[in-house]
Amino acid sequence: MTEKLLQYLWNFKVFKNFDFKDIEGNSVEIINSGQWNANAGPDFLMAKIRTKGITLAGNIELHLKSSDWIFHNHSPDPNYQNIILHVVYHHDLEIQEFNLKGIPTLELKDYLDKNKFQNYQHWTEEHQFINCEKAFNIHAIPSSFHEDNILKKLNEKSAQLESSLQRYKNDFEAVLFHHLAYSFGLKVNAEIFRLMAESIDFKIINKTRQNNVQLEALLFGLSGWLDDPVDEQTRLWKKEFEFIKRKFSIPDFKFHPKFLRLRPPNFPTIRLSQLARLYHLHQNLFSKLIHTKNYEELSGVFKNINASEYWDTRFNFGKISTVQKPKSISKELIELLVLNTILPLKYTYHRYHNEDISASILALYREIPPEKNTVVDQWKSLGIAPKSALESQSLIYHYKNSCEPKNCLNCSIGFRLLNEK
Repeated sequence: MTEKLLQYLWNFKVFKNFDFKDIEGNSVEIINSGQWNANAGPDFLMAKIRTKGITLAGNIELHLKSSDWIFHNHSPDPNYQNIILHVVYHHDLEIQEFNLKGIPTLELKDYLDKNKFQNYQHWTEEHQFINCEKAFNIHAIPSSFHEDNILKKLNEKSAQLESSLQRYKNDFEAVLFHHLAYSFGLKVNAEIFRLMAESIDFKIINKTRQNNVQLEALLFGLSGWLDDPVDEQTRLWKKEFEFIKRKFSIPDFKFHPKFLRLRPPNFPTIRLSQLARLYHLHQNLFSKLIHTKNYEELSGVFKNINASEYWDTRFNFGKISTVQKPKSISKELIELLVLNTILPLKYTYHRYHNEDISASILALYREIPPEKNTVVDQWKSLGIAPKSALESQSLIYHYKNSCEPKNCLNCSIGFRLLNEK
């Protein structure tokens, strides 16, 4: 038994019966068990009980043992002055101040179904993909589980985007550029690409995007790749970069993207060239993306976006590759860009003046195929076969936010499984 589990059982009223009696044998009726408090102070706020013919309103504190009240030094803390009930798993010590104030102590251990919390203990002790793997049942998944998860994720992403928008004075085009750069960087270079994008005033991007060579030169120069040109094209990029630096007084930043453990199509040289071409070909990119109505229109913006011709025969500077073909944005990367950047931005843009935006965004998720990765594969082994990105994204989000941190007590699936007969 843990204190967190005890709070969970109290909050969800997981008891064998409700004929509560305090340690002195007095009946205790729980009119309102209180509001679970995740912050400092008593565990449950604004509760109401009736005992000895008197109705009391206030807060409830839970402990594994009565003596924890002393060990936690609650007595002098003003936050604990309005306690109306002390709930413990095991009563091991008389608390004199409770006797003087007439505050009852309720010992819970005989009111709990041991099987329920033993199940929880087994889950958290075993090393599996998810704690409840052996007890998992797809019928325990609530009806709106996937939609709820996606909306939670969107609201979290939206909070991050709103922070960026505040920082960049509501410039959606600039924020789109920063977040697209992050997504183009994938896991290895995401943060480096984002920092690079944020280091450039977006007005400079707007002024150079009409010339694809200049925009590429800007990104390559900031990456530190043009100091020692190796051929005619890199010498041209170096010349253009030095011109742009002087013209816009760009500080001498170098960000040095990484190549290690990347497949050649994901090399930062290719991804930055594709990002430059995207902004060269779509002068009003944010406006185009925000007004798309379905996934076909969304993905169409990214189709036929190739790295510049120099990269048809290369993956790195000066080195001719055996693979010689245009380096286009893959279907998988398009899906990633839409899921991680475009849909959250569309949601953020429309949420305050379009009541139907949640339904529209969820519909777009349903149009996108499910991702293929190890987490999704593990869910499949438990009998869940996602039909769309709505479901695969939901399962990935749930795994990261509930299963990995072993947050079973706040999991809607875990709640059902723990309470199964």
